[in-house]
Amino acid sequence: MHDADGALPESRPEAAGPRPPIPRTVWALGLVSMFMDISSEMIHALLPLFLTGTLGASVAMVGLIEGVGESTAQIAKVFSGYLSDRFGRRKPLILLGYGLGAASKPFFALAGAPAMVFAARFADRIGKGIRGAPRDALVADVTPPGIRGRAYGLRQALDTVGAFVGPLLAVALMALFADDMRAVFWVALVPGSLAVLCVVLGVEDRSVGTVGTGRPPPVRIADLRRLERPFLVVVTIGVVFTLARFSEAFLVLKAHDEGLPLAFAPFVLVAMNVVYSLGAYPAGAWSDQAPPERLLLSGLAVLVAADLTLAFVPGLWGAFLGIGLWGVHMALTQGLLAKLVAQNAPATLRGSAFGLFNLATGLATLAASLAAGLLWDVSGARTTFIAGAVFALLASALVITFDLSPKS
Repeated sequence: MHDADGALPESRPEAAGPRPPIPRTVWALGLVSMFMDISSEMIHALLPLFLTGTLGASVAMVGLIEGVGESTAQIAKVFSGYLSDRFGRRKPLILLGYGLGAASKPFFALAGAPAMVFAARFADRIGKGIRGAPRDALVADVTPPGIRGRAYGLRQALDTVGAFVGPLLAVALMALFADDMRAVFWVALVPGSLAVLCVVLGVEDRSVGTVGTGRPPPVRIADLRRLERPFLVVVTIGVVFTLARFSEAFLVLKAHDEGLPLAFAPFVLVAMNVVYSLGAYPAGAWSDQAPPERLLLSGLAVLVAADLTLAFVPGLWGAFLGIGLWGVHMALTQGLLAKLVAQNAPATLRGSAFGLFNLATGLATLAASLAAGLLWDVSGARTTFIAGAVFALLASALVITFDLSPKS
């Protein structure tokens, strides 16, 4: 391709010139994610205590509210991705999703019974499901392929900043408001509203799949056959990988079993998300340089190390070492999986591809957490984390077996 033509080698330095900057829309979407995560985590960090203590709900009701909410979010992601592909516009669904999330916040503060919390949580998770797939697809739409890994890493890093700032802010506000959780929920409306404002003012839409009439071609279910084997391989690896990394709630349980006081339990997720946030952008930049197999295998190796540390290293320091390694593996793999979905799906079907990927991995998360809970009850924490390491090794075998390199 380049051996016989003398002009091509001279043109290569231009191709290898400075990378284009990350688009403004990607920065805006990162800030949107950060503000909404701050808002949501301020509530989520306190919601179980609010339900059981203030409203008198059972722990089973807490589990029902969380389980239905997360399942709803995953199902909504499929339809939002499909609709964003069908209409060729991402921003309206992104705005609707974040708008629903912000609008749900006052109902947590006003709730007088678990049923209102259930409704508010349902609306919040519907909003999350609506916005996720078109948001990830828009990042791919506006970003040149050569810096797509960095773009996903940046958005994910800002998202994760919100995930640990939210619980810290909730702890501070509880001290300020003398443990008045409803007052904290009202304050959560402020960052939620800032997220919506960032969508309105900072996110620039990109039309995809338009034809001569200016209308996008209709996307039918049959068209999903265009999502070929490489995409299905990414989904399969994502599902097996997800089975290996069950809910972070088990990290909290492990730290508590090792002696962490209950009042400090939210710091488990803070510690994990600090590591995750610091690692997400460098990992995304690395994914633009290194083969995807190398990055995925590195993340899986770190996950195996995290599971084995949590299984065999005793004491609170061992638990937090495992939690830190868990954050490293998330940084190495989360943005990469999004990049692999984007590069293995046609541009006009990216929203649907992200929706289907999120549905598959969301259902796997539910299965993983249910299985982990059963294992924990029957055999204890060590067996649970050993099982996670086994699934991570299985995912590694799949990565080694299948070629994940982008096709030209």
